[in-house]
Amino acid sequence: MNFSTAPITFSLIAINVIISLIGFSNASFLDKAMMWPYGIKRNGQYYRFISSGFIHADYIHLIFNMFSFYFFGTAIEFYFSQYGLGGNISYLVLYFLGIIISDIPSYLKNQDDPSYKSLGASGAVSAVIFACILFQPWGTILIYFIPMPFIVFAFLYLGYCVYMSKKNVGHINHDAHLWGSLFGLVFTILLIALMAPQMFPDIFTELSHPHFGR
Repeated sequence: MNFSTAPITFSLIAINVIISLIGFSNASFLDKAMMWPYGIKRNGQYYRFISSGFIHADYIHLIFNMFSFYFFGTAIEFYFSQYGLGGNISYLVLYFLGIIISDIPSYLKNQDDPSYKSLGASGAVSAVIFACILFQPWGTILIYFIPMPFIVFAFLYLGYCVYMSKKNVGHINHDAHLWGSLFGLVFTILLIALMAPQMFPDIFTELSHPHFGR
């Protein structure tokens, strides 16, 4: 791993890890950082839309999100710069809006429920994953040493999150995966349409011609 090849991705991973580790050992800090629609509506704690995206429920939750983010985030950081799509500014906008927008449905649904709280970088990670599959849908990620195309992993990831959302285990906001995914697709499609529309034919060709092992 070379920091210079993807400084934004590695910096965001470091911030997530540091803040999550603080939360693991400090219940008061964790409680103040979590997404709490009831507190946002009544106390104006809008910072929770951001802070909740940098804390995690446990080590497994943190590792799963950061593992996924590493593979897809480094790719998006490269694509946004290489293809003239706004570079790191667009990447940061995608990441932070992914956190905020993916939490809005949960906020609207639970703003009068004082018991509802959630956390996790799921919205941002989902946005990055689904943005990435537009550029390299058949790229390969290793899952337990099994090669899997990006597009397959993305939809399995989403399916897992929908399943976990129905189970409603812990404070993980699994609903954010769905909305983050949709946002990531829409944002990136609009970005390409505005800044590099000539890319669309190649994207359509890539999607329609499956190939594995790259």
